[in-house]
Amino acid sequence: MDAAVGWTRMVEGLREAGQKLDELTNDLDPRERADGYRALLRAVNNLTGRLEGDPDTPGLMPFNGWRDKFFMDNPDYRYWITDIRDGRRYRVTGNVGDSTYQSITIYAGTSVANAIAVTRIDTDTLAIDGDGTFETTVDAPQGATSLWVRYIHDVVEPERPGWCRIETLGPPAAPPTLDPADLKRRLSGLGAFVSQIPAVFGMSVAEDMKSPNTMRRWAAMTGGAAFTEPGIDYLRGAWELADGEALVIEGAVPQCRHWNIVLYSRFLNSLDYRHRVVCRTGATSTLSDGHFRFVLAARNPEIAGYDWLDTEGRTFGLFVMRFLQPTREPELPSVRRIRLAEL
Repeated sequence: MDAAVGWTRMVEGLREAGQKLDELTNDLDPRERADGYRALLRAVNNLTGRLEGDPDTPGLMPFNGWRDKFFMDNPDYRYWITDIRDGRRYRVTGNVGDSTYQSITIYAGTSVANAIAVTRIDTDTLAIDGDGTFETTVDAPQGATSLWVRYIHDVVEPERPGWCRIETLGPPAAPPTLDPADLKRRLSGLGAFVSQIPAVFGMSVAEDMKSPNTMRRWAAMTGGAAFTEPGIDYLRGAWELADGEALVIEGAVPQCRHWNIVLYSRFLNSLDYRHRVVCRTGATSTLSDGHFRFVLAARNPEIAGYDWLDTEGRTFGLFVMRFLQPTREPELPSVRRIRLAEL
């Protein structure tokens, strides 16, 4: 039960992850290799920040900020998450800030592979005061493991991002005590999980690398799977461009609550949304008769009617479109690779 054993296993997991990432990125240029290690570091930061979560004394904490991006973060969403105990009742309070849509979702399952949404409250049923404040109670059903609060914004850096907190109703839980066996288990589990992250990086882009400059439906992410927001239709693709080339994406927007397009690295991190235009929403896109026209390129072509998305000069990357609660299935956009000078 010695926690030192868990620490050793965690360190071994980190070492193994580094070795696997080295093999995965061996044929990439130095900057892209470094980006892989940064993505791995961000994942470790994300996981260690949540290592001490206690379902008996839950506390909502921000998730997937720019320092801890992990597995396709979403720049115009704000997330708070916490572990919970099934069979308990909770009060969630907060302020929605500038967000245009909110949801509180309880999931069963503990991994991306087996997670499923089991209870949720969204904007349509959440009572929000004139100043944006809300308070609601939720019951955690059998098998519930975590609670997520999401706010969706029209921009990636809202002036008022909002806030939220959670408290357990009913008899107060006993103050947590340090359990050496539990800490050993958590550290060991962290090491084992981190050691597999490079393999996930590789597997997640395998199909995209076989057919770049195309787009497909990403059905695996629907229905609240993998801790996603239920009610979103996903489209996914990849670019592979040489110097001076661009990818033009054109299509129609179905009527929906919210939609966006986000650019990602091959390591499943959104690109630098703090300093570059790598994400657009319905509020920041130019539509013509309900149609969008995006240009993915290393520089802005500055042509009227086209919205630029900055690839940061990367020769390869991913893009994902999300449509929240569309009234019809989104059409697959047209995708064409061209010389930027031809646009």
